[in-house]
Amino acid sequence: MAAQTLRGAPGYTRFWWASSVSDFGDYFTSLAIQVLVVSVLAGTAAQVGLVSASRWLPYMLFGLVAGAMIDRAPRRPVMIAADLVRAGLLIAVPAMALSHRLSIWALTGFMLMFGLASLLGDAATQAFVPRLVPRALLTRAHARIDQSAAVAQTSGPALAGAMVSLVGAPWAVVVDAATYLFSAGMLTGIDLAEPKPEPSGSRSIWREAAAGAAYVYRHRTLAPMAISTHAWFVCNAAAGAVFAPFVLRTLRAPPVALGLAVSAAGIGGLVGSLYATRLGERLGAGRAIIGCRALTAAGFGLLALGMSGWIGWFDVIAGQFVIGLSMGAENANEMGYRQSVTPDELQGRMNATMRSINRAMIVFAAPLGGFVADRIGYRTTLGLAAAGFALVALGMTLTPFRDARIEQDDPSFRAK
Repeated sequence: MAAQTLRGAPGYTRFWWASSVSDFGDYFTSLAIQVLVVSVLAGTAAQVGLVSASRWLPYMLFGLVAGAMIDRAPRRPVMIAADLVRAGLLIAVPAMALSHRLSIWALTGFMLMFGLASLLGDAATQAFVPRLVPRALLTRAHARIDQSAAVAQTSGPALAGAMVSLVGAPWAVVVDAATYLFSAGMLTGIDLAEPKPEPSGSRSIWREAAAGAAYVYRHRTLAPMAISTHAWFVCNAAAGAVFAPFVLRTLRAPPVALGLAVSAAGIGGLVGSLYATRLGERLGAGRAIIGCRALTAAGFGLLALGMSGWIGWFDVIAGQFVIGLSMGAENANEMGYRQSVTPDELQGRMNATMRSINRAMIVFAAPLGGFVADRIGYRTTLGLAAAGFALVALGMTLTPFRDARIEQDDPSFRAK
């Protein structure tokens, strides 16, 4: 009998711990890398974008194939291996700093390798969740993960900012390495017999990857959701490349203040994730996601209004809270919906297709956003990004996705 609660789902608790702890560590690396580029290596906004984009380049180059590979293999061993590789790579940052070889290009190379390991780990992780919990609990499962991620975002950036100020940015990433080792240990203890993939025989992995992409982009509701999400990532990548320079230079704030600002998004994310399931059940996944994306536009609009000094920080903190609120409420509904309408044998390819194209948007948009910001100003670029988010939300209202609901799983919602 299918589990009726998350506690009854075999292995979900250990999976939740693995995800929660590694999410906490990721904020140390995220903030430390930005501080390294801006404050230690005296990089420009364009270089912040370059380093950020390098992490996502493997998604653009190998994402579709990675999804097909995941559908051909048990998913848990891939997740464990990816955690161990990422832990080793993270230790390389302080090693490069000690040997005085740390540079923009060295950091870019490090993030490239880290992204390759993350590509396989993420593809396996997203495809693994539907094997842990029944379809009816997918939204709740993702909401629970989002809640812990929001708690990590609330405390992680502030603690990371303090650690960066005390011991330096290179050493802060060691915390993230420890969390990946913990994650690997928790995943090893999950007792779940995964179904054996069908023998691939002479089937072309490229044809299988193409079949996964075709499923997404021919689907009546997944297709508009995927395309709009790609546009969302363009706006988010451009704004992300600008945010740290905007706070550290335009607002002249220290790294600790940057961490506190990001923590406000964590608080919002926690609140949003607490209501994600209820919102999706009441409005439907489609309307809930569209509403959240409109809220994201408002949040970035508030960021663009931020001024120097503690009084002016209200707009930045409020903007980050609203952004976190929207993302916290949206993600569980998005993940739950797209996994609920996808067969198990296509989960790896569906998730990898959407994730790889999303990350490909970052590869182009992050450096471009930084390049544009260096010329027209950080504040103006944030304002343009806010307008882009608003257009994304508006466009989704004109597609069949607005009526999507997780419980709808009939032929009209399948690929056509």
